[in-house]
Amino acid sequence: MRRLLLAVGLFLVYALPAFAKGSDDRASVGNDITIAEGETAGDVACLFCFVHVHGDVKGDVAVMFGRVEVDPGRSISGDVAALGADMNLGEGSTVGGDVAIAGGDANLAPGAMIHGSRTVLSSRIWLLLPFAPLLILIGLIWLIVYLVRRNRYQFPAYPHGRGF
Repeated sequence: MRRLLLAVGLFLVYALPAFAKGSDDRASVGNDITIAEGETAGDVACLFCFVHVHGDVKGDVAVMFGRVEVDPGRSISGDVAALGADMNLGEGSTVGGDVAIAGGDANLAPGAMIHGSRTVLSSRIWLLLPFAPLLILIGLIWLIVYLVRRNRYQFPAYPHGRGF
C-alpha cells in the first residue's frame, strides 16, 4: 500500500497539467481552488494550495502540500489523494470513493462519511519519501567530490624532514 501511495504521489507531480482536460476540471499550482456554492466541478488537482469545496465535485481530488476542506452537506463523488495535506470533512459531507493520505490527517465531523477505503499515514516522515532519490544522488556527488579533492591536494614537503 505504501508503494502504491508513493506511485500515486509521484504520478500527481508529473501529471498535474493533464488533470485539467475538461471545462469543469480545475488544476492549480500555488493558487487556492474554490468550488463555489451551487457550482459543480469535475476533477481537481492542486499543488501547494488549498481546495475549498462549497459546491460539489463529480470527479477526483488530488492535493499535494495543501488542504482539502469540504463544507457540511457537500460531496466529492470520486477519490481523494493527498500528500502532505489534511482533509477536513464537514458534518454530513461524503466522499464517494477511496481516500489515501500520506503525511496528513483526515478530520471527519459527525455524520461525515467515506464510502470507499481509507488509508491515512499521518506521520510527516512520508514527506521525505519523494525526495529520497534526490538526497541519495546529492550524497553520492558529495562523496565523489570529497574523494577527488582529498587525493589531488599535495601537502608541502619540507627539506630534510624538518618543520619550519
